[in-house]
Amino acid sequence: MTQGALLSRAVTPSPREDLVELLRPEGCALLTVECQRGVVGPDSALPELAAVAQESGALGRVAQLVAAAHDTGVQVLHAVAERRADGRGANRNAPLFRAVERLPVRQLTGSAAVEIAAPVPVAAEDLVVRRLHGLSPIAGTEVDALLRNLGCRTLVITGVSANVAIPAAVFDAVNLGYTAVVPEDAIAGVPASYTPAMVRHTLTLVAAVTTADEVVACWRRTALTPSRSSFPAP
Repeated sequence: MTQGALLSRAVTPSPREDLVELLRPEGCALLTVECQRGVVGPDSALPELAAVAQESGALGRVAQLVAAAHDTGVQVLHAVAERRADGRGANRNAPLFRAVERLPVRQLTGSAAVEIAAPVPVAAEDLVVRRLHGLSPIAGTEVDALLRNLGCRTLVITGVSANVAIPAAVFDAVNLGYTAVVPEDAIAGVPASYTPAMVRHTLTLVAAVTTADEVVACWRRTALTPSRSSFPAP
């Protein structure tokens, strides 16, 4: 073990025992929400959100969590929001949807905008779930069925935005019977000050709120498999 790894272990506090049980890799999955180039990348349709995700370190911590999940046998799902070039099937029943139609960068199926953004790694065993409608990465998508088939009962939710998609995912997960875990330093919204307020006054009521480091520490305590991070991306 390197000196850096030893130092990291020395300064990382032990995770809470209740979280260790919740986050056992065999019953846990990690969901990244809209961590795609057209949302959090350098050519984002939403540059203010992209800037907050980068500058707060949230996107880097999502990458940290994905890499740790690959190393410890935790299933990763990437939820991507996209639309057809003709807009067929997309929602238009809220101001947000209508505003998206006018943005210069469009999240078109098959385009670079819907690729997972750096530095988030994608491994061959990851599942990418794409949706053409709605606000939630769970409601009306394959996520629930995939999690049940995988035997997952705990869902770690990360990404953007803390304004809409993250709380929607948490509520949907809880309503479907999953335990939601939110690393509060691995989500972002605008303005930056909104995220901690939303976490404190909303998400703490329905989810286990923690940090990226604590989630990683739990996974390492109960890791199932050797490193898979060297698997080729699809």
